[in-house]
Amino acid sequence: MCCHSMAACIDNSRNQTFSSNTYPCQFNKSRCTPSVTSFSSCNSIHRDGHKIPSPSKLIPHAGDEDDSEWLKIRDEAKSDMEQEPLLSRYYCSSILLHDSLESALANHLAIKLSTSNLSSETLGEVFLSVLAEDCEIKRAIRDDIKAVKERDPSCISYVHCLLNFKGFLACQAHRVAHKLWSQGRTVMALVIQNRVSEVFAVDIHPGAKIGRGILLDHATGVVIGETAVIGNNVSILHNVTLGATGKETGDRHPKIGDGVLIGAGTKVLGNVRIGEGAKIGAASVVLKEVPPQATAVGNPARLVGGKNRQEM
Repeated sequence: MCCHSMAACIDNSRNQTFSSNTYPCQFNKSRCTPSVTSFSSCNSIHRDGHKIPSPSKLIPHAGDEDDSEWLKIRDEAKSDMEQEPLLSRYYCSSILLHDSLESALANHLAIKLSTSNLSSETLGEVFLSVLAEDCEIKRAIRDDIKAVKERDPSCISYVHCLLNFKGFLACQAHRVAHKLWSQGRTVMALVIQNRVSEVFAVDIHPGAKIGRGILLDHATGVVIGETAVIGNNVSILHNVTLGATGKETGDRHPKIGDGVLIGAGTKVLGNVRIGEGAKIGAASVVLKEVPPQATAVGNPARLVGGKNRQEM
């Protein structure tokens, strides 16, 4: 009987939407109240059988006016709701009823990655506990979303990236998993890695270190190993592997410098360095160092361009 009751509770919790007004407030109670929105359609949203307070009565977060990316996302959400009224409920629960980008992101990731045995509420608490407290991750989230908007021509808005781009979402989930990994919470970190791999088809070991301003374009099939290090402003296309050769242990994965572009289908294998600003052509196999600002293509990869043309 206890098992049946527990199963019922789990099934019910799976469909609950995790929002800022249900987050634990141990880190800052003043941050747990959703922001103002003038859209009356948000009034009709219910959670756990209770009606959410009218948006006109909700209190804005004190720092919202300084968060230009979050304000832009909210404005874009309102514009999308006017264009597609059928999506009003979705935009309200995903964006407008949250007091911060971290709150909205934690909620969205929790819903995406939840299962019948791993509730969105549980995941949401884990995500927000990291996102709300780590200033470096907060900065990285904003640099990432700006990078996607600036470098991916298919990205029409910040809110479009936040809600729909699995490369961006996978990267942010990894940031949480990496933080947990560094704190010794390896079990939870690996659970998040596994769910991201299953849902987004992006497999990043929680031990991997990733900089800011990252674009995972399309993202399907991206694999990044445990000891890989990726710098800032790096663009990685789909089906890229930053892996090991299988012949070594310890520090065995690539080190990618700032501003590198790695084309679709590329394999960079072993503890090799890709220098700052380098470009790796699609479907290349890189087994040796690539100098800064160089271009490498082929299998095995060769440097191209004038006197620098050579096999590596």
